[in-house]
Amino acid sequence: MASGFGGSALAILAAYLLLFLWGTAETGRANGRTAWLMARSRGRDRRAAFAFRLAFACSFVGPLVWSLSPALRRLDPFWSGGDGAWVGMAGVFAAALGAMIAFAAQMSMGASWRVGVKGSEVGGLVTGGLFRISRNPTFIGQCLLLTGVALALPALPTLIGPPLFLAAARAQVPSEEAVLRRAHGAAYDDWARQVPRWIGPCRRSGSLRRGG
Repeated sequence: MASGFGGSALAILAAYLLLFLWGTAETGRANGRTAWLMARSRGRDRRAAFAFRLAFACSFVGPLVWSLSPALRRLDPFWSGGDGAWVGMAGVFAAALGAMIAFAAQMSMGASWRVGVKGSEVGGLVTGGLFRISRNPTFIGQCLLLTGVALALPALPTLIGPPLFLAAARAQVPSEEAVLRRAHGAAYDDWARQVPRWIGPCRRSGSLRRGG
């Protein structure tokens, strides 16, 4: 079984997934309709939704399967069981930081939180907090979380998780941006000009508030 830093990173990932599911369910109850839009995605967005699920499955379920299968562990040149010292410690720290960033960003979106993209389902424009330095802090936190798991518990599935997640995020973000631009117009364009898509310093001179 995964032990040491690897086990700690998996515990952090499990805790984050529970909080993610709880927060999403709470948003749905508050809005009176589901916040899960992945099932209604089409084309590239549907493929991105599948890749998101697969990335988390690789990072969480993958090492659990490996732990129960000596044959798979022997075939995997990267498997260490999570016993590495410095890299493992760095991985646990990255996983914990990523989980906190992702969940804080999700909570700060409040009723605007959605999982997936659908043109008719859009909330208010959220530009405060972590959204002052990134237009996609949830994705950044989740990618950091999965990267931390890969560092703390190296294995083929955990190493596949982060790049697969990043590819899914890069595919879905343009669709999200198009929906927000149609819904919020000039307010979104102003925010997008001043805050980077991924991460960087705040360049705005004024401040935007949460819309509608």
